[in-house]
Amino acid sequence: MRAMLFEKARLPLRMADLPIPQPGPGQLLIRVRACAVCRTDLHVVDGELTQPKLPLIPGHEIVGTVEQLGEGVEGFKIGDRVGVPWLGWTCGQCSYCRNGEENLCDQARFTGYTIDGGYAEYTVADRHFCFSIPDSYSDAEAAPLLCAGLIGFRSLVKAGDAKRLGIYGFGAAAHIVAQIAKYQQREIYAFTRPGDEEAKKFAMALGAVWAGGSNEMSPVKLDAAIIFAPAGELVPQALKAVVKGGTVVCGGIHMSDIPSFPYSILWEERSVCSVANLTRRDGEEFLALAPKVPVRTEVQTFPLEEANEALARLRSGGIQGAAVLVTEVTKTRV
Repeated sequence: MRAMLFEKARLPLRMADLPIPQPGPGQLLIRVRACAVCRTDLHVVDGELTQPKLPLIPGHEIVGTVEQLGEGVEGFKIGDRVGVPWLGWTCGQCSYCRNGEENLCDQARFTGYTIDGGYAEYTVADRHFCFSIPDSYSDAEAAPLLCAGLIGFRSLVKAGDAKRLGIYGFGAAAHIVAQIAKYQQREIYAFTRPGDEEAKKFAMALGAVWAGGSNEMSPVKLDAAIIFAPAGELVPQALKAVVKGGTVVCGGIHMSDIPSFPYSILWEERSVCSVANLTRRDGEEFLALAPKVPVRTEVQTFPLEEANEALARLRSGGIQGAAVLVTEVTKTRV
């Protein structure tokens, strides 16, 4: 099978011809149809997330069809369409797993980071961590739901019942969250890269009541803010924007250092929290909600062999919505 291999930080991915993986007990062999390109993938290939398996097939927003069942698999059959997210395996035994916080499991394994992912024609995944995909989405449209959607949804839940919601960084996650927030009758205040007029227009088209640069203050005080941009300097900016008791949610897996700031902008019971990974319950709830909104994903597709170009476009801010790799599987016997 063809696969894009990550071998060393800050080097381009390499196209390789690899054997098709075989599913072990409890696993599915999946023919990859689409895999979205996430900012987390950038953090991996740019060396900001420092503990990937090497060599690695990146990609953790996978949509495909079941080609083969491992021993003992129940709940799926050959031909089913499934989605594979970032969280690929947990121990099920630690205190976090037992308390419904499997996203914090110390032994967790992650698709496209410590487990080979979806920048390939085939992948294997633990069936317990695969989701059925709503029929209303094409493969490419569904792929961003598996991380941008899921992590965005978890971030939105962390924001509580905030009526006036600020969103910093208007990329893949934000464009999905904005649709859910509007469905929930919240007011959306979008903060984009300074000078990015297209991003402002995009945010307004998705229901924002105001859009401005991330260096601007919103016209009203916010009840909560979600930061998707990996820029630590936005944390003090968001704290200044929220009301007393307001929450600032950091929705990324990596962020540049947060600069020092005066205690006065945290005081009055403002809080800062992060979002780590996802739980299977997040996935079930979000994938049930998305078709009801209905969430529509804006995608720009690239063939598998153009993964480096997709990553470069994402790095430079040249993607509106989400980039998605699509595969045309070569004729190889499974």
